Amino acid sequence: MTLRFGTDGVRGLANDELTPELVVALGRAAAAELGGSCFLVGRDTRRSGPLLHAALAAGIQSEGVDVVDLGVLPTPGVAARSAELGVPAAVVSASHNPFADNGIKLFAAGGRKLLDEVEERVERHLSQFLSAGGAAGRPGARPTGAGVGTTTIDGQAAARYRERLVAGLGGRRLEGLSVALDCANGAAAGIAAPAFTEAGARVVATLADRPDGTNINDGCGSTDPSGLAEAVRVDHADVGLAFDGDADRVIAVDGTGTVVDGDRLLALFALDLRRRGLLADDTVVVTVMTNLGFHRAMAAAGVAVHTTDVGDRNILAALYAHGWSLGGEQSGHLVFGRLATTGDGILSGLLLADLLVRASLPLAQLAGGVMESFPQVLRNVPVPDRSRLAGASEVWEEVAAVEADLGADGRVLLRPSGTEPFVRVMVEAVAPELAEAAADRLEAAVRGALPAA
Repeated sequence: MTLRFGTDGVRGLANDELTPELVVALGRAAAAELGGSCFLVGRDTRRSGPLLHAALAAGIQSEGVDVVDLGVLPTPGVAARSAELGVPAAVVSASHNPFADNGIKLFAAGGRKLLDEVEERVERHLSQFLSAGGAAGRPGARPTGAGVGTTTIDGQAAARYRERLVAGLGGRRLEGLSVALDCANGAAAGIAAPAFTEAGARVVATLADRPDGTNINDGCGSTDPSGLAEAVRVDHADVGLAFDGDADRVIAVDGTGTVVDGDRLLALFALDLRRRGLLADDTVVVTVMTNLGFHRAMAAAGVAVHTTDVGDRNILAALYAHGWSLGGEQSGHLVFGRLATTGDGILSGLLLADLLVRASLPLAQLAGGVMESFPQVLRNVPVPDRSRLAGASEVWEEVAAVEADLGADGRVLLRPSGTEPFVRVMVEAVAPELAEAAADRLEAAVRGALPAA
């Protein structure tokens, strides 16, 4: 058995696909490649979190590297602490996945996600450790005695992260704004509400803030903001904000209870930063999933759009390479390059609240006028081996035919999931029925070429 990095670290069913033995070996591989004398480790609220956190820490310590346990902390909080201390870090989390899944996200010293070539070297280290006799094997000697790493607990990590979040507002305050928060029963619980309160907002409702290890992302959070939408209407909040399990993404709800996705949020931020002269090179970074309507809105506003593959890691790489200041995904991963080294849902929510206060306009009015979204259909087609998609010529022939039929008023994207056994099918068109019909054709093509077992 081994592990492979997907679009956001490694992920799988905890204690089955992602076993403690594999995670021990991964900890050793990460320590061997990323180096240093200290490694930060945080986690979200999953039941398997302590198990895999301990395994990861054991592997790191086995390489003679000390571990600082950050406890339950949002992924961007771990990245921020990594940037402050200049040491590598890891987060035990499966983000928006169900509670039975878990995963490992790695950060290089300085809080940045790993480059592809670094991930490949970690994978090679891992393969060598496993082939040398399981998690206990190693090419060469391991440290013993005083050379073995230790663990210390950082009990102030959450407080320091909250301070950093509020500082991101640059001294501006949120008095007069009422917010409702959905913490997904994840790492945002205990962090988000105090941060908004400290910034001056009035938190009128806090949902899904009682994690029990099994209720993370369960009918709540950014993947299911329906409860938040109802709370916004009932409590007359100005804005609702839903985070995912590790709080690196956010989805908003306006005062009418309408969901505002990452594309519209990104459009609002891009135009606001441009008006204030803070959008570097008048450029925003998006992924191939970004709605065609976003591209047209940015073109009309004179904002250049740089497109990457799916994954906030790819957005981050583009921001770093070019010195740009803003990027994001439809899913709610928003990256403010001058304030954070990764996507940060709570920070993005605070900045949205700040935008609303400065604009003195409701989110419904702002978001409704920022872009016209093309109807979009998303399908997850189960397949036994998603790697076979690239060579499925009959699927790509159908893609070409659908693209020809849609012309300039539509768009198609097929890709294998980076973390699950699915082929993702996305179609945009000027009318919902056209998008649905095109998606039906493509789903049928995938099922025909890659039939489920």
